[in-house]
Amino acid sequence: MTYTKNSEWPGGFTAGVTINNTGTSAISSWTVKFTFPGDQKITSSWNDGSLTQSGETVTATNASYNGSISPGGNASFGFQGTWTSNDSSPTSFSVNGTTCN
Repeated sequence: MTYTKNSEWPGGFTAGVTINNTGTSAISSWTVKFTFPGDQKITSSWNDGSLTQSGETVTATNASYNGSISPGGNASFGFQGTWTSNDSSPTSFSVNGTTCN
């Protein structure tokens, strides 16, 4: 899992998440969860089927065209958000309930 902050400005940011399948079998669909350590709020997203936020916790699911990830392959999604006092990057992620870093 890779989290990349693509750009940041006072009060806003864009970021992307890449899911890397390091296993030996294909992933047929995915749900990614992570928690913002700051006060970020997602305002829009792309390359995901659904991205929701409850408090600091974010949940993203695959779109119809990027749910299958072959061994050694990856899928990604991105989003734009706002922040007021803390735009620290998340440090813990899970894919389909399994913690990864």
